[in-house]
Amino acid sequence: MESAIALVFQLAILIFSVVIHEVSHGLAANALGDPTAKYAGRLTLNPLKHLDPVGSVLIPGVLAFLNLPIIGWAKPVPYNPNYLQVRNREFGSALVGAAGPASNIAVAVAFGLLLRFAGAWAPYAAGSTEALYQILATIVFVNLLLAVFNLVPIPPLDGSKVLFSILPPAGYGLRALLEQFGFLFLLFFIFYFSGWIIPVVSFLFRAITGGIGP
Repeated sequence: MESAIALVFQLAILIFSVVIHEVSHGLAANALGDPTAKYAGRLTLNPLKHLDPVGSVLIPGVLAFLNLPIIGWAKPVPYNPNYLQVRNREFGSALVGAAGPASNIAVAVAFGLLLRFAGAWAPYAAGSTEALYQILATIVFVNLLLAVFNLVPIPPLDGSKVLFSILPPAGYGLRALLEQFGFLFLLFFIFYFSGWIIPVVSFLFRAITGGIGP
């Protein structure tokens, strides 16, 4: 029963985090001159506007069933790089893409510092204090996990936008391949290579929280 409740909390935190992630994309694009997300009604924290049946429900559910790290995504916020008021559109797209992971890192740092300096919420505290600690720790871990995962340079993840912004012309063939088969590469990565993400996330978690392990 406790594990089921913990899973529900983890999924709720995941949804909360991916919504912030996607809204940050839209806010970045809007700040750079593209109002597409604004006109599409995607600059809202209402999760119903952002949830993706596969990335927000199916994939997290399957990963939870397989006892793998739970990661997921929401519907990509629409934006038009032609509207971005920057000299280099690829660079503008990279800025919009990086806004998502940056927002998750900001959330992780904020709640991580709260854990680090609020000595009363120690990991061995009892009762509701311990439950609060677990919730805050999960927020930090999930947001770090989302940030690191989304920086993987496979479309449609944000890392691909950063990669494409620095690819020389000789790399256009690689870009075309990744754009055509990106979702298949992504599923393969999730189920066979996502394990390397956890040590990275755990290291960042301990660095932010001052040595507390996830």
